[in-house]
Amino acid sequence: MDKQYFLDTFNVTEPGLEELTASALAHGGAWADLYFENTLYGDLLLKDGQVTSGGLHTDFGVGIRVLSGEKTGYAYSENTAPQDMKEAAAAASLIASGSSGGREPGGRTAVSAKAADCSLLYPESRAWSLAQASGLVPFLEKLQERILFLDSRAIKIIARISYSHSDIMMFNSYGELTCDSRPMGSVTASVIFSNGTRSENKTVSRSFRCGEELLTEDLLEEMASEAVRDIDARFEARRPKGGKMPVVMGAGASGILLHEAMGHAFEADFNRKGQSIFADKMGRRVCDASINIVDDGTIAGNRGACSYDDEGVPGQKTYMVKDGILNSYLHDRISAGWYGVSPTGNGRRESFRYNPIPRMRATYMENGPALPSDIIASVKKGIYVDEFSNGQVKIGEGDFTFYVKSGYLIENGKLTAPVKDINIIGNGPQALSDIVCVGNDLKIDNGTWTCGKEQSVPVSCGIPTVLVKNLTVGGE
Repeated sequence: MDKQYFLDTFNVTEPGLEELTASALAHGGAWADLYFENTLYGDLLLKDGQVTSGGLHTDFGVGIRVLSGEKTGYAYSENTAPQDMKEAAAAASLIASGSSGGREPGGRTAVSAKAADCSLLYPESRAWSLAQASGLVPFLEKLQERILFLDSRAIKIIARISYSHSDIMMFNSYGELTCDSRPMGSVTASVIFSNGTRSENKTVSRSFRCGEELLTEDLLEEMASEAVRDIDARFEARRPKGGKMPVVMGAGASGILLHEAMGHAFEADFNRKGQSIFADKMGRRVCDASINIVDDGTIAGNRGACSYDDEGVPGQKTYMVKDGILNSYLHDRISAGWYGVSPTGNGRRESFRYNPIPRMRATYMENGPALPSDIIASVKKGIYVDEFSNGQVKIGEGDFTFYVKSGYLIENGKLTAPVKDINIIGNGPQALSDIVCVGNDLKIDNGTWTCGKEQSVPVSCGIPTVLVKNLTVGGE
């Protein structure tokens, strides 16, 4: 797609964009930008073998932002009629008026007009806009049937396909016009199992930036197998004795702790305002030299991938921690201008109704040198965990609590009894500095992760097997 497709979609012209931006700056201001969005959403839910809900809807409009000193004016219109857009621009301009000074937003790229080559990061060979419910229901039915075949203890199954396609166009007072076309497809299966005396539940999901080609037999088999995996252990699991002990975090979904307890504290808005525990640690050692922590918008097909962020800054890979040294915060244009650095492509928003703020994309720790089996073998007494939920984090202090959905005792270097109903309690910076071993088995978890910092945006996370030498385990 070229830029004309996007101009036609929103029924605007480049001179019209320039005029609208000028209107937004009518009462002063150092910067203005426009964010146009046309999103198709679809959803289909199968519950106990019956389709119980489904639908399609679109979201269409433009958000207009004006920056003036430390003030931000923001307004939006749910259509692109010229008069309505001018009224929104005037409202944003008035909200931001009365302030002066401040740094210019960062990120001038000197790109006059560019549409993303979407085949690079999120190919869509079978467009969701052409999807029919009649073609989606058989996949959900087969997924349910396969789960029941693998484990007859499944007494309730809810399977869901959700998808979207967003055409995005951005223009700003630097004269930069950028365009992006973003697909997303997700499949979720939630299962309740019963052995006659107890019940257990498990949810598995997959989400990628791609089209209907997501729905393959391989995906169906992978999700069904994961849904029934370790259910015996969950029925047998007991709550262990608590206390301070080594904790081994399994590769993959354990990365949510990295996202919540550490990633948010690296977002530049928290640091610019002095709210993060890392606000005064730039360039300082924060963990072992073997550790590299990345936030990446360039993983092809990944849920957090972005050719451009929601301010028109190219997606990129950012090392927050490099060789144990705090290397970079995650910047939008505002924080980049404040710090005098380049934006990192982390300005993201839920929709055209929201202001962009610094947000993560795909956050993970890179591989280390150790074998996962050697990491477990090195622990005399501790806990192995591989699935978390319901975490709480205090950004300022760095304190966190996460509920463990599944794990095992480690006794004399071996995984023994399965455990459940425990919390992992610690402090993000301290836990980071207490990582003493990093495995070579990095896994990006491709579940339906959604970050809810003021707004909801799709993200992903990952981690190799790591050993934290001392965390509090809340048990008996």
